[in-house]
Amino acid sequence: MKQIVVFLTLASYLNLFSQSSFNSESYRVTLGDIETNIFKKDTTANALVIFEQGNSYVDPNDYDLRTEVKYKIKILNREGFDKATVSIPLFKSKNSSVRISDISATTYNKINGEVIKSQLDENAIFKEKHDDHFTLVKFTLPNIKPGSVITYSYKLKSPFMYKYKEWEFQSSIPKLYSEYKTSIPANWLYHIKLVGFKKLDIETSEIKKTCLEHARGAYADCSESVYAMKDIPAFIEEDYMTTKDNYLARIEYELETFKGFDGTVNHYTKSWEDVDREIRTDKEIGKQLKKKVDPALILNEGILNEVEPLIQVKSVYNHIQNNYTWNNKYRIFKDVSIKNLIQEKSGNVSSINILLHNILKELGHDVNPVLASTRNHGHITKMFPVISDFNYLIVQVKVNGKAYLLDATDPLLNFGQLPFRCLNSYGRLMDFKNGSSWIDIATNKSSLYAIRNELTLTKDKSITGSYSSNFTGQHGLNHKKRYKSNSYLDKLRDKYPNVTIENFNVDINENFKQTFDFTLDDVDFSGQNLYLNPFTFPIFKENPFKLQERTYPIDFGYKDSFLYSVKINFDPKIYDVIDLPKKTILKVPNNVALIVISTTVFEKSINLNFKLDFKEPIYSSNYYPYLKELLNKAVDLQTNSLIVLKKR
Repeated sequence: MKQIVVFLTLASYLNLFSQSSFNSESYRVTLGDIETNIFKKDTTANALVIFEQGNSYVDPNDYDLRTEVKYKIKILNREGFDKATVSIPLFKSKNSSVRISDISATTYNKINGEVIKSQLDENAIFKEKHDDHFTLVKFTLPNIKPGSVITYSYKLKSPFMYKYKEWEFQSSIPKLYSEYKTSIPANWLYHIKLVGFKKLDIETSEIKKTCLEHARGAYADCSESVYAMKDIPAFIEEDYMTTKDNYLARIEYELETFKGFDGTVNHYTKSWEDVDREIRTDKEIGKQLKKKVDPALILNEGILNEVEPLIQVKSVYNHIQNNYTWNNKYRIFKDVSIKNLIQEKSGNVSSINILLHNILKELGHDVNPVLASTRNHGHITKMFPVISDFNYLIVQVKVNGKAYLLDATDPLLNFGQLPFRCLNSYGRLMDFKNGSSWIDIATNKSSLYAIRNELTLTKDKSITGSYSSNFTGQHGLNHKKRYKSNSYLDKLRDKYPNVTIENFNVDINENFKQTFDFTLDDVDFSGQNLYLNPFTFPIFKENPFKLQERTYPIDFGYKDSFLYSVKINFDPKIYDVIDLPKKTILKVPNNVALIVISTTVFEKSINLNFKLDFKEPIYSSNYYPYLKELLNKAVDLQTNSLIVLKKR
């Protein structure tokens, strides 16, 4: 560790910065960077990127891709110390790898009125193998304290022009300024994609003549671009979202075509016609999709002889579901084998669903495979074919003019229902006769979460009741999975410790239905008054939305309806009704979500009905404050609603 004292006899402009704020205009560290210890726009931030810059270009001598990177970061508190540990991934193939050089890193602290620089020792830099494709270069900056400013820079040399370096404008901490400069020769044609929901503050481009030269007078011009964003908020993950890679603001490059100086042309990005042909002839997935399967060796005579098409399709689906076990691997393009699946009764997603596809095809049904992407894998780009965007395979079958999407990997799925992991907007229907096309992967039906209670107030101040629920769609599937796991009833009793449960029954044939009788063990009598919260079994105990602002969509994956009703029986000779929850209707703009609660008093009973309805599977970020308010109200109603009765 090398320490250098820098006295406060700096240029006058530094003193100005020390009295104002951070210097986000350059890599140079100022007194403002060191002395400003609060980021007013986000007081929860533990660290802050003041300035970062990348510059990628093609070396005119060896045609390798060079990238120069610079970072300036403020450490605001101890929780931000992890930002002083840097890990740089270097891609490698069998014959080549990305190389790193000129690593320089410095920590700036102000101690006893003096600015002290602590430089990174070269011996503190080390490498480790991450996997077969990446090596990590790691180092930790020295002398980190709350208030430190760190800078580090390095250079990369890559022989992989098809992997032009992407740039992430957004991360887990806020950034004041992020800039990426690129220089791309005209003979490299890329698809350039801006990901996320942040707009560029700077986007310029110009042509530089003759940036590359080759033998015999060949040359190429370059497109030189600058992309920048300012005041970028930290990306904070929250409930109801797909993978964060769908939303992090960044710029990506996909090589479409390379034109050599000798006139050769290589196309890297294919058309969908090319992809269809490649998948159809692929030695793994293509071969298995064409594989003949004798249904008589798999199915019983009852299924084979069924004349009603929909009944037969459902029977085939149920047979595959219940006789072949998913090994929890996707392996959409690899290790696909129907033969091994039939022999071992276990296989990956592709093997199971291709077996379903092939049997239905042999029986004469209109069926095609669908390539999809799971929610944690990311959205699929429609701009051009990117096979790596897909990691899942399901089946579409048409019966009597109606299309059904099927996944036979889970025996608890209903016919035509997909697991939650697959509810990710759209997929590619691989029709090898008529050409592939995009289809929506969604359901028009709402998943229902319905609870109905009936309570009875007795003379001895105890309360008995009966409970019934009906959970459909994804709610039904989730409860089926919980029920199949251990100790469902024990966990239910733990969840409601003030309720004694008896006569418990469950029906999971289609939806998830449960009934039981119960007694409330903690009845709130205060003097002659009974205070009763009608939400004995609340749906929401806290609001999952906690951010002040959310810049990415709210993705539930499916439409959702929550219903809660309770009937309270009482003897009017013993009790008078004193107070009830007020009727409430709260709607989100355009009526795409709402809450309704109402109560009705009859001679011997009180009826309360509550409804929370989400009419869309996905909401834009503009709806976030309204949905947050809606769920705040839902939690408040279920927590604080009271029915007050007075004993005569």
